[in-house]
Amino acid sequence: MAKTTDHEIVSIYPFSDEQVNQMMHNSMECVLMWATKDSWPVGVTHAFVWEGDKIWITFSEHRHRTAAIKRNPKVSVNVSSKGYNDGASADLPGGAITFKGTGEFHNDEETKLWFYRLLAQKLNPGNPDGEAYWVDFLDSPLRTVLSVTSVKKIMYNSKLAGGHMAGTVSEEELGERLSSDAVRMNKSREDKGLDPR
Repeated sequence: MAKTTDHEIVSIYPFSDEQVNQMMHNSMECVLMWATKDSWPVGVTHAFVWEGDKIWITFSEHRHRTAAIKRNPKVSVNVSSKGYNDGASADLPGGAITFKGTGEFHNDEETKLWFYRLLAQKLNPGNPDGEAYWVDFLDSPLRTVLSVTSVKKIMYNSKLAGGHMAGTVSEEELGERLSSDAVRMNKSREDKGLDPR
């Protein structure tokens, strides 16, 4: 079994595609992040839907984030297992994923109503009256829908990391080191007079 002695090499704790889908379908909120025109990073928490390998979010078009994302569609979205509802299965993956991606706005009625229904179902499982309320509530004149297409995932599988700390996982269960832990780390170690790892 493999066991780590510190928490410096963390890119080796990825999720499988199945685990990504489990987290994305079960976490109830995300943080959408963008850059302002004076380069400040800003993030706001949103309810979201994961559909077609895209993250779907809605807000009113007069929000500053609308102009910011139209100016620069490069955004990030963070989703965490802390966003699961109370009583969620203990078998669901733990940890977090940050998606680097590009944002695209959708303002046609067909897409908006499609998304409102999906979000209403997620927020009100098994409650048709609640679904209908939310579809009607969201369908306001200034509302827009944003989809985010991922170009990179930054993943941290906390259950895999915990098993590595406890020495209960095998080397085969760990992911491949990414460049931050394969190259940049050893450059930092060299700068400090430390042996490579």
